[in-house]
Amino acid sequence: MVSKPDTLHSRDYLDFGKGFYLTTIHNQAEKYAQRFIRRQQEAWINSYEFIFEPTDWNILEFVSYDKAWLDFVSKCRAGEDESNYDLVIGGIANDKVIQTLDRYFEGELSEKEALGLLKYEKPNNQYCIRSQRMIDACLTHIDSTRI
Repeated sequence: MVSKPDTLHSRDYLDFGKGFYLTTIHNQAEKYAQRFIRRQQEAWINSYEFIFEPTDWNILEFVSYDKAWLDFVSKCRAGEDESNYDLVIGGIANDKVIQTLDRYFEGELSEKEALGLLKYEKPNNQYCIRSQRMIDACLTHIDSTRI
């Protein structure tokens, strides 16, 4: 259960860097929670109200799995991102996308080949709140349900 989110407990080298990740797709959250159950750990679905004025924050949004998305994810996963976005919005690397990314990172696919495969994938969504200031100002815990 995460009633007081923060950026400190985030793992390094994630898709959009270190931050607190959210999705608007309940099924996607449940699928992620299943990973904890498979490791014999507790799994929770946490619900939040996330209200923000876009003009008040430094936001980066990706609408497709394109070159900009691939470059940004590559930098974040390598620990080389030094941007100061409060929020990054875009497609999550699901199982199919992960396979393509892994092949790209290992040099098995060129950038052009990876982008060619990714263009057929319809992005779902994830929000990565990267600043504690934004979490404190815009995110309110509503409920937590143990799975």
